[in-house]
Amino acid sequence: MRAVVQTVSRAEVTVDGESVGKITDGLLILLGVTHSDTAPVAAKLAAKAYRMRIMDDERSAADLAAPVLVVSQFTLYADTRKGRRPSWNAAAPAEAAQPLVDAFVAALRELGATVATGRFQAHMLVDSTNVGPRTILLEEDAPA
Repeated sequence: MRAVVQTVSRAEVTVDGESVGKITDGLLILLGVTHSDTAPVAAKLAAKAYRMRIMDDERSAADLAAPVLVVSQFTLYADTRKGRRPSWNAAAPAEAAQPLVDAFVAALRELGATVATGRFQAHMLVDSTNVGPRTILLEEDAPA
């Protein structure tokens, strides 16, 4: 599982002109799922992202009760090593990925986070203002 975590002053996802998720002063998390991911992996990565001390004054989103916007993003598993057309083979198929994105969101909520989301498999417009800028790639591998 991969997550791109950004501190944002605001972030919003729209689908067909409708706002489906919006936050201020929190974290925007773009989340990619691969074939070997599991619900425990999702929970571990969610805790890591929410408790990571990347907010102002070395505080975490958990410390500040900052909101989180989670957007599924299969393109985080693009393989661009050959040619000009990325391969998406490492990304989990939608029927496997969606429950794990949901598990990630549920884990954040269990930690006390206020969570907004994008819409799975929709053509989303993501608008954000990055603070810092602070952008971190987190990866969590499934146990062997």
